[in-house]
Amino acid sequence: MSDFLQVHLLTAYGPSNLNRDDTGRPKSVVFGGAPRLRISSQSLKRAWRTSDVFAARLQSHLASRTQRLGKDIFAHLIEGGMEEAQALKAARQIAGLFGKLKSEKDSESTFIEQLAFVSPEERQKALALANRFIAGETLPEPRPEDLLQRTDTAADIAMFGRMLADTPKFNREAAVQVAHAITTHRAIAEDDYYTAIDDLKSREEPEDAGAGFIGVQEFGSGVFYLYVCVDRDLLSRNLAGDDAIRNASLSALIEAAATISPGGKQNSFASRARAFYVLAEKGTAQPRSLAAAFLKPVRGSDYGEDSIAALEAYRDRLDTAYGKCADGRYTMHIERGEGNLPGLLEFAVS
Repeated sequence: MSDFLQVHLLTAYGPSNLNRDDTGRPKSVVFGGAPRLRISSQSLKRAWRTSDVFAARLQSHLASRTQRLGKDIFAHLIEGGMEEAQALKAARQIAGLFGKLKSEKDSESTFIEQLAFVSPEERQKALALANRFIAGETLPEPRPEDLLQRTDTAADIAMFGRMLADTPKFNREAAVQVAHAITTHRAIAEDDYYTAIDDLKSREEPEDAGAGFIGVQEFGSGVFYLYVCVDRDLLSRNLAGDDAIRNASLSALIEAAATISPGGKQNSFASRARAFYVLAEKGTAQPRSLAAAFLKPVRGSDYGEDSIAALEAYRDRLDTAYGKCADGRYTMHIERGEGNLPGLLEFAVS
């Protein structure tokens, strides 16, 4: 039986375009028969994983998601004095353990075809193996077991998992599930028509008297509901039972979810926001999202309070129907002055 931490957040964004689709418009979805704005889980996780919050709390326990491990190893081998052809062969042997490599004829032949999550320990092992090549040791063909690990101290791999198609036994099941954030109410993308003026254009110029550039950018706004579910036992197993890193991971995750916004179009909209409501729940009951609280879009004059009321009412109805869905709860409600971030983090790790 697993020990779960569930976090429900409501965050209000003014005009913004935090996460774009292929046409440049804010991502969207139809939910409950109504159009909503959406922020993808991939965008959220990327923003959190690369944030100062993660860097400060997790420091040396963050992995690299990259195609370029072989390129770094090749540079290390060359710096160590190895001849280029030998260095290229050795770099490809080592990097190839993390995934299929690009063709030997490719200009970037040391690159992995897909992005691979590489933990700090695995990177150190890769460089240590490279040093043995530099020393001139006669080595057998490297095996995945020589470098890849099933558990380590890479907090982001432990939280978000990884998939290695060629060596699936070294995959890591994600201990953290992140839903796509959606608006609690009907919301659509809008168009911003704008012009840019050439500062050096004279008013006396007889032709081309208008703007130097005309364009359109899209944006939207709304109150977004976000759901995060953590299997705390799996997180511990992924981190080889290191409770200190597990607790730091939980703290970083929740602080980032409450305070870090994706970076899309920030220079145009400065759409940085913090959650105005957070409900955290712990227990062994089967997890459940509260997104269905917003199947009927929130309407009225106060989307914030109305969204909180809808969420809490639906939570209580689920408790009535299925029995208590959590053993403990902690609420941070900005408007009521209830709860705070330190208290929320303490609840999560205790």
